[in-house]
Amino acid sequence: MLVHARGLEFDVSVSGPEDGRPVLLLHGFPQHSGEWDAVVARLNAAGMRTYALDQRGYSPGARPGEVESYRVDELVADALAVLDELGVPWADVVGHDWGAVIAWYLAAGHPGRVRTLTAVSVPHPAAYLAALTGDADQQGRSAYIQLFRQPGVAEDLLLSEDAERLRAVFTGCPPESVESYVAPMREPGALTAALNWYRAGDFHGMGRLGPVSVPTTFVWSDGDLAVGRAAAEGCVEHVTGDYRFVEVAGVSHWIPDQAPDAVAEAVLARTAG
Repeated sequence: MLVHARGLEFDVSVSGPEDGRPVLLLHGFPQHSGEWDAVVARLNAAGMRTYALDQRGYSPGARPGEVESYRVDELVADALAVLDELGVPWADVVGHDWGAVIAWYLAAGHPGRVRTLTAVSVPHPAAYLAALTGDADQQGRSAYIQLFRQPGVAEDLLLSEDAERLRAVFTGCPPESVESYVAPMREPGALTAALNWYRAGDFHGMGRLGPVSVPTTFVWSDGDLAVGRAAAEGCVEHVTGDYRFVEVAGVSHWIPDQAPDAVAEAVLARTAG
């Protein structure tokens, strides 16, 4: 369905029983709400009502051209406005990759709207910044960000040779899913909009985000190429509410695609209380 919010049009996939407990799902880069399909099926079977949002830059009707339009505060405001338009006063929030960053901000800044948080792959931004500052391993894993922040250069590199390097970003992701993510990124302006999340990102500013008080689960995979163990294990220091760390063995960064059962189980365990 299309949701009109903040002068933009957002694509939202809604499913599950109408009276089910609401779950907001936020995708990462460079994917879309379809990354949650297998997880959603499991949550719906458990009686939950799911709202999987194609975020700013990914919904064709919500693709402003200015880099500053992709600041974190704008992205957080989008999620809140979409919930308002849907008539959802609070939700269990689940986010992966950049979607996890927005989920952390929602939980820290708007705890009255977030009943529980399940963050996948990306830890609390302060834990990430601490590792980025002091851990050589994380510095190496994060080197790609400097490329992504270069306008035009990143697009040319990722889309050249039939988007070979963009496909390589999905190392470990099931092959049948990769084309479903790559094809939309080849539409005019789509990849630039997605990369603008990096270009507008103030990573040091995000590292000053305060602690999260809502019940929180962080799901991380030991094969993640982008986020290392130091950042993952440092996450606990930035959650004051009930906290659980779920480590998934043998999969890469693309946990919702590779291990949807593990993600669904983490969400259901977190929301059970």
